[in-house]
Amino acid sequence: MRLSVIIPMYNESSIIRSSVRQFDGYLSSNFDDYELIFADDGSTDGCGDAVLEYAKDHKNVRLVRYEKNRGKGCAVRTGMLSSDGDIALFTDCDIAFGVDVIGRVAEFFKNNPDKKMVVGSRNLSSDGYEGYTAIRKLASKIYIKVLGILGGFRLSDSQCGVKGFTKEAAHEIFSRCETDGFAFDFEAIMTASYLGYGIGELPVKIINHRESKIHVFSDSLKMLSDVVKIKRRIKKKLKTEKAAR
Repeated sequence: MRLSVIIPMYNESSIIRSSVRQFDGYLSSNFDDYELIFADDGSTDGCGDAVLEYAKDHKNVRLVRYEKNRGKGCAVRTGMLSSDGDIALFTDCDIAFGVDVIGRVAEFFKNNPDKKMVVGSRNLSSDGYEGYTAIRKLASKIYIKVLGILGGFRLSDSQCGVKGFTKEAAHEIFSRCETDGFAFDFEAIMTASYLGYGIGELPVKIINHRESKIHVFSDSLKMLSDVVKIKRRIKKKLKTEKAAR
């Protein structure tokens, strides 16, 4: 089994050298066949060049990037569509969920051959939100609940920064996705649901906390607006595809 790990990043020069060593160290110790893809979302601080420097001596590591900053959704989509692993997953550059989560995602698909997508969830274990402030935890839970109602799905944590896909699902889903911003997770889940893919959940816990790049009020309003547009667009697109068959 070949594994693809996609790491979206934007101006991560302060942590990138440590992150690439930790990710690649874990993968080289636990997998015979893998690729580690850093997807640079138009960074201006040289973090992409740091990856290229490391990749000179590490053939399993590579960089994909574009010039203008567009958003995490675009970075994940670019990385996913450039991947060729039997399993493809993405997680955060700051190793928020640890490196062991990579092996747990791979193990999930081994044990659940009927699933095409797995979503990490902080709500499936009692310590999933350990270290969060009370306000941030409440805001996250309320927002996830609202998204579930709008989307019509019952996943416990649609916005978690860990998601995995089979090769088929990764390319089918992300070739249809268009959202560049933070609502891209919702679009991926909705697309998977409409395509009829089985979706599972995996308990995860944030072990490395740092200041969020999300502005709770303004970004949440934009994301909710994007969600309505996404839902409408997916229904229209898939209806057109079915009619053309």
